[in-house]
Amino acid sequence: MWRVKVVGLGVVALSLSLELLGWLFGRVRHRRPLNKVLFFPSKVACLEHLFSPKTARSCFCPLPHGVETSFSRLLRHLLSASSSLDLCVFSFSNMDLSRAVLLLHQKGVTIRVLGDKDYSAITGSQIGVLRKAGICVRCDSGSVHMHHKFAVVDGRLLITGSLNWTLQAVQSNRENILITDEAELVQPFIEEFHRLWALNDPARLYKQL
Repeated sequence: MWRVKVVGLGVVALSLSLELLGWLFGRVRHRRPLNKVLFFPSKVACLEHLFSPKTARSCFCPLPHGVETSFSRLLRHLLSASSSLDLCVFSFSNMDLSRAVLLLHQKGVTIRVLGDKDYSAITGSQIGVLRKAGICVRCDSGSVHMHHKFAVVDGRLLITGSLNWTLQAVQSNRENILITDEAELVQPFIEEFHRLWALNDPARLYKQL
């Protein structure tokens, strides 16, 4: 009799397991891809809640609080990185974006930054700040400008568009950002980053001298 009960319980457990697996696979299969578009210039608002949620309530800066803007949404997606961030940007002088990258670095996220050799050296560029913090940075050594503006978060989320990572672009220019996790769009950018990263390997460049 006890064998019948054991078999019966086994059948019930198997049935429940199959139902659970079917539900999980169904969720994965029917998950809608993430596709968002952000437009700039962005409204100016306090961003402290994105960087320090615990101390945000005690922030008394004069900027509006609790306001979602194009820039805060961009930062939120950037800060969602948990394992890696590959960043390929022409001009990088925005201190809030730099703060976000430094915060990810402090959390142990693997970060690689590729910039344009000319614009990495201009006054206000954050490239030197990132390098000093221990982040791996390379500058494109080609004869043309490295004019890309994209980031790949955790190898699955693409952030790209016309936006340079500057205060001018965020607050004063008409710009756009596309955020997507569709693999067929993300993968070419991953490949382009890897190509440029290898092309600008200091060891490779040294051998050419």
